[in-house]
Amino acid sequence: MHISVLLNECIENLNIKEDSVIVDCTLGYGGHSSEILKRVPKGKLYSFDQDEDAIKEAREKLEKIGNNFEIIKSNFVHLEKEIKQRENKVNGILYDLGVSSPQLDEKERGFSFHGDATLDMRMDKSSKLSAYEVVNEYSYEQLTNILYKYGEEKFASSIAKKIIKVREEKKIETTLELVEIIKSAVPEKYKREKHPARKTFQAIRIEVNKELDVFESSLNQALDLIDVGGRICVITFHSLEDKICKSIFKEVTEVDKNLKNMPIIPEHLQPKFKMIANIKPSFDEISYNKRARSARLRVIERVR
Repeated sequence: MHISVLLNECIENLNIKEDSVIVDCTLGYGGHSSEILKRVPKGKLYSFDQDEDAIKEAREKLEKIGNNFEIIKSNFVHLEKEIKQRENKVNGILYDLGVSSPQLDEKERGFSFHGDATLDMRMDKSSKLSAYEVVNEYSYEQLTNILYKYGEEKFASSIAKKIIKVREEKKIETTLELVEIIKSAVPEKYKREKHPARKTFQAIRIEVNKELDVFESSLNQALDLIDVGGRICVITFHSLEDKICKSIFKEVTEVDKNLKNMPIIPEHLQPKFKMIANIKPSFDEISYNKRARSARLRVIERVR
């Protein structure tokens, strides 16, 4: 079962009014979208997702609440294009960047290192690139680079080397085959700390879905779409996403360092946004939802 992380904190910080236009960039199974829809009886909710299963389930949930919503079956990298066809400005934009639990729990999707499945990991099942291609076709340099960059995996080089060696004999087809390869490439001590495949699987998933590039592009589009008084809420789950979010938010909420010594900064040169919140889950939330452990919510508001 999927439990939405930082749900109350998100809803509170989106500052929703009954006629607000809100965009949920990450519909998933509808946890955040359901709560938003309840609060905009005279407004509108737009929710993005590419996953057919998630859309079907979320639609049923949302239809029980109201009909003033639209699910946009598209990657949120197309945020600006899709929303501008429908609205001029929006009052709130939400990103929940965690992979939804059902995707992880459905063995056949190949996201999990606990069950056996074909190497897939595509959030959009119609996408060409899957984990199978990454594992079987990427060069040693490419594999090392993505494991190190996206997984922050300190044994990236030895894992990549082992993958190359094994696939010279036969193609690597399944998640558990990959898990065994990873286990054989890392020291015993490392296996005892946390699951040794965790970081590699994360890195491959990010590569398959181009998650970081897509997020950075989309968040920059969100800045242009949001109306004065509107807020952008972002829930991240690992340091790379958070770094992108923090950097973009810092840039738009701070005065240009070249202007800091001016006695009076003209209004048109003042930041367009202000920082509202930087929240971690409570101990209570982590105790009943382990997936909240690494979550962080950052919020900014457009002020001019």
